[in-house]
Amino acid sequence: MEKDREPPRGLQFILGTKQRPHLVDTLVMSNLGYWQMKVSPGVWYLQLAPGRSADLYELPSKLIAIDSLRGKLLHIEVQKKKGKEHEDLLNADDDNHVQEKTDNKGWNTNLLKWASSFISGDASLKKKAEKNTDLKDARQGETINIFSVASGHLYERFLKIMILSVLKKTERPVKFWFIKNYLSPQFKDVIPHMALEYGFEYELITYKWPTWLHKQKEKQRIIWAYKILFLDVIFPLSLRKVIFVDADQIVRTDMGELYDMDLKGRPLAYTPFCDNNKEMDGYRFWKQGFWKDHLRGRPYHISALYVVDLAKFRQTAAGDNLRVVYETLSKDPNSLSNLDQDLPNYAQHTVPIFSLPQEWLWCESWCGNATKAQAKTIDLCNNPMTKEPKLQGAKRIVPEWVDFDAEARHFTARILGENVEEIAEAIPPSSESDAPKPDHDDSSQDAKDEL
Repeated sequence: MEKDREPPRGLQFILGTKQRPHLVDTLVMSNLGYWQMKVSPGVWYLQLAPGRSADLYELPSKLIAIDSLRGKLLHIEVQKKKGKEHEDLLNADDDNHVQEKTDNKGWNTNLLKWASSFISGDASLKKKAEKNTDLKDARQGETINIFSVASGHLYERFLKIMILSVLKKTERPVKFWFIKNYLSPQFKDVIPHMALEYGFEYELITYKWPTWLHKQKEKQRIIWAYKILFLDVIFPLSLRKVIFVDADQIVRTDMGELYDMDLKGRPLAYTPFCDNNKEMDGYRFWKQGFWKDHLRGRPYHISALYVVDLAKFRQTAAGDNLRVVYETLSKDPNSLSNLDQDLPNYAQHTVPIFSLPQEWLWCESWCGNATKAQAKTIDLCNNPMTKEPKLQGAKRIVPEWVDFDAEARHFTARILGENVEEIAEAIPPSSESDAPKPDHDDSSQDAKDEL
């Protein structure tokens, strides 16, 4: 809290050791001045992040001892420096927060580097890491950051296919960010090997749900919430842009084009729902009733693919605004039916959305076949009319899906020591009843993952 004032939203903290002062970082929400950091038990130093936070505010470096996996509740007071009392932390044209003063590394990367100074690695792992470095070095340009989430073996299967489709269409380095809360142990075992084999980076991220924020009870709605509610705090402050791609999506173009797109100063960019498949007119709820009145001519966007300009998102306190709207609406069981989609569309009057060209997301249900040839990504969205199972639809709609699936399954079998021939010959089942079922909701494991 700022002494005798409102919480200094957007204030940035870093935490680390004396030798490595910046291992993790975060920013302060306007929502009750809340902030959190994820660290292991130990002795840590907390201080203001270099840049505008340290330029405007005073806070001596604080020694913090964490002696329990339950964490520690802290109350921190800061105050403006003399002569800076009337300067705004966020709305500065020369914003030079920590994003511009650090390299684009994740928290886990920093922590692993710090820990690796105390231990020596296994020779075989070092050899694999060297191969991974060679593959990554072959890719040139700015790293494309892709964010996704999956729950259950079926969607993890889709996720591997999405990864392959991204990598095979770009020559640029790629880093994937996965919400780790609901990933299976098998996926967590396989993904390091996949990263080494195909030459990409990845990081597992999470954010412990704040106790003051209305929490969802259903697993699917919690996953939806993680897609939108914590975008300003779940990634390292050095990350300036990220693209969310649904696990069941196939990419048919270089995602670098989307990553480099000018969003015209908007913090978010989504693709509007197609309206050229007239058979679905009766299902377009946003063109009637409440949504039609609320949108006032603005498009209703689909949440399967979106870009987040994290620098602009943080600078405009978009995360705070979305959480305020969510807190207001979420207590009504009839609101936010599709949480991750309804929330940004509802709030676009205060958190503006840049509408992407239609070809960036094609979905058979809403778009029809006339525009399929121009599609840059294909999403296997549900069809409320036919209710076709996803695996069946994937084989029918996306010709390359079967080859991607065979490659991913073959690789997974090799890593897990299963029968490669059987996996290679396996054909995706024609109905989801034959497919691997999602994992059961293990809330105790979820709690452990969030510590």
